[in-house]
Amino acid sequence: MLGGCAGAPAPVASGGATGSAGLVSVDNCGTTVTVGAPPARLVTLNQGATEVALALGLQSRMAGSAYLDDSVPEKWKAAYDSVPVLSAKYPTKEKLLAARPDFLYASYASAFTGKVAGTREELLGQGIPSYLSPFGCSDKNQVPPPTWQAVWGELNDVAKVFGVTERAAAIQQQQEQQLAQFKATAEGKDLKVLWFDSDTKTPFVGAGHGGPQLVLDAVGARNVFADLPGGWQNVSWEKVVAADPDAIVVADAGWDTAQSKIDYLENDPVLSKLTAVQRKAFVVVPFSESTPGVLLADGAARVSAGLSRLHPGS
Repeated sequence: MLGGCAGAPAPVASGGATGSAGLVSVDNCGTTVTVGAPPARLVTLNQGATEVALALGLQSRMAGSAYLDDSVPEKWKAAYDSVPVLSAKYPTKEKLLAARPDFLYASYASAFTGKVAGTREELLGQGIPSYLSPFGCSDKNQVPPPTWQAVWGELNDVAKVFGVTERAAAIQQQQEQQLAQFKATAEGKDLKVLWFDSDTKTPFVGAGHGGPQLVLDAVGARNVFADLPGGWQNVSWEKVVAADPDAIVVADAGWDTAQSKIDYLENDPVLSKLTAVQRKAFVVVPFSESTPGVLLADGAARVSAGLSRLHPGS
């Protein structure tokens, strides 16, 4: 079920890309990004950006990538392995420029600072246009509401810049079909779910306006912290105990593994008594499948499959 999710169409030669002639522009975080031809030396600076590029089949036009949160899915591993990795985290500005990029793409505004790539204005002055995920815009007023349409909007923006709009359309169509299937089966129906992202001191949880909420809505589950603003929030363990979830989605990242969080829950004298912990009702989801992006539908598939065996009284 998971292996076929959101897979990219077979790559085609860049010379055959649609929209390759003339100027192409997209609005992005309050600026207009314009290219005269599809970029040929893309560098991606976060995993989300890298995965959008791979989903669109752009690996032959990538001069480098950086900063993984977890592992790249198997379906894109061969493509990813063909791209130089500039750094485990953010590369130095010198190493980045040595890759001779003609376009930069990042998921988070932290990539476009003086300590990393430089500001987008500075880069443009050097002849390097850039794109920032709309979900990472520095001005929060420019961040779109977290919807599947906004996820596909980013995918379509990047596809337009690189002249591969037909690939983005195919991915969107496939994901729309997946979401319709999840809605029909509603494997999360009647289940209260905690989305545990990180931090055992004051747990960082999925709130009501982000990737976790989109996924839980897609599978028909009830997010126990849906009433909180934003995509994620820190809460107290007392509130988790009061909510007593039926299941816990646990994010898995290199900087905070799912197993470390599960171990904490199972060894804590109070939290170990939670219904979900007693039943070992854990669904492990890679961090990259929890943020609004091309893999979010894969996260929904993983949560749907994980919840399918968990229902009150089962």
